[in-house]
Amino acid sequence: MDDKRDVTTPDDDETIVPGTSVVVPLVHTNEFEELTEELLNAHIGGDKTPKTGKILQIRQESLEEPETLAGPSTADAGDTHSDTGSIMTKSSSFCSAVDEDGAINIADSDDFMHDPDFLSQKLHVFILSAAGKPIYTLHGNEDKLATLFGVMQAIVSVVQSEDEDNLRAIHAGDSTFVFLNKSPIILVAVSKTKKSVPQLQMLLHDVFNQIVSTLTLSTLTKVYENRKNFDLRRLLSGSERLIHHLLLTDVRTKGISNNPFIFLTHSIRILPMQANVRDNIVSAIQNNCSKIKNLVFAILIAKSKLIALVRMKKYVIHPADLRIIFNLIDSTENFKYSESWTPICLPKFDPNGFMHAHVSYLAEDCEACLLLMSVERDHAVFSELSEAKRKITEKLRRSNCLEAINESINHKGINLRSIGLPEMRHFLYRCKSSAQLLCSEITVPYNTPEAFERLEATYFQLHDRIHSQSRPLKLIYEARETELLLVWVTQGYELFAVFEPLIDKITVINLVNKLLKWIKKEEDYLFILNAPSF
Repeated sequence: MDDKRDVTTPDDDETIVPGTSVVVPLVHTNEFEELTEELLNAHIGGDKTPKTGKILQIRQESLEEPETLAGPSTADAGDTHSDTGSIMTKSSSFCSAVDEDGAINIADSDDFMHDPDFLSQKLHVFILSAAGKPIYTLHGNEDKLATLFGVMQAIVSVVQSEDEDNLRAIHAGDSTFVFLNKSPIILVAVSKTKKSVPQLQMLLHDVFNQIVSTLTLSTLTKVYENRKNFDLRRLLSGSERLIHHLLLTDVRTKGISNNPFIFLTHSIRILPMQANVRDNIVSAIQNNCSKIKNLVFAILIAKSKLIALVRMKKYVIHPADLRIIFNLIDSTENFKYSESWTPICLPKFDPNGFMHAHVSYLAEDCEACLLLMSVERDHAVFSELSEAKRKITEKLRRSNCLEAINESINHKGINLRSIGLPEMRHFLYRCKSSAQLLCSEITVPYNTPEAFERLEATYFQLHDRIHSQSRPLKLIYEARETELLLVWVTQGYELFAVFEPLIDKITVINLVNKLLKWIKKEEDYLFILNAPSF
């Protein structure tokens, strides 16, 4: 039940808000509100002319050269991935399911609409052009689903022509059809999961951002301005695995982990580390990168968690862009074996321009990956960044930071029993000002695939109720036969927690207060509280 009257909330003292800092390297944003505003303000057939982006602005400020690094022109669009051929895996069929990734390989089926394996999937994602041209399907083969793509395009077109509006969702039985019209392409999710319409729209928005990160928005717009029936698979060939991996991470996580909750809360996770070790890492990056012109971001990550972020002054990065970066690193094995020079567009930073990233793992005995992101496209910069990475690694090895990173990577996570909270089963804590997420270790009784799936569905349902557009809530206290649930939203943070079913409300309140005080005490270890710059 929703109970806001007879539950005394924990101490609402802003001084206790853990993870809060005055200056943070991430954009503070509510992505649900951001997407809702974007959809409400969208004008069908409106002006699609790309605006001048931040990449051009940076180059003008630092080099006084007005050359833009926007994506490739239509004329050479076919060579979009010429710089990344060594790290992109080509495929004969765009996103035909890959067995080792857990997808269903039914690409040889002649009739997917009658295939029980295809129809039994809990989630389908389709991408098509505004003209109905197939671009992507999560399951099966898009060429053999051309009729289905045509039906989806027709439905969207009818709503636009008759109501002058964008179609958001259709509910039919146990399935929900969700549409995201990002002209010149349309994204569709067909779901039998517990995710709400806004949550599925956010998922589709992440997929759209992944496409923009590969092509840039200006390129995507130009190719369809010239040819409405253009087959976008020609440009995306080789990068379909990125979309596939993104959907597997967000929807059908391999194994049991807290990764789906990154998508749910639109935030990022931090690799816990002693403050002095993190300071040494930041110092090593600053000392070796401060004189490199047009270096915008230096990002050190491991296992989809942020270790350190150093940035050019005045610029911050959006959590959605970091999720794109995490997805690129996690889905590209070749990065582990050699240094790479790859273009990547960060849609929230500048959707119309490529940044160029020197990507490499610190050492063979360390799983941390360093990205040095510059607006310079000249390959000569690669050598300068490579030398900077070598010096950073040497300094981190001398100061024993590599061992500290490995130790943090191998740490299983926050064990609630070890911090004196045995009645609490699991929690999610998101600091709003820093957009950073903290999760406890997944243990009994949620350490089986079935039980974890139930926990995941519970969190998604609670999140939808808290952030409901028609009736937003600040507090949910719900007693079930199998567990107690608490969601508490303040100006400073959001907390989702699951407890043993037989404890009372007072005990729940005391446990939450104890957890918040512990997080506050350990915040230097658990969060990144500053925003260092070059």
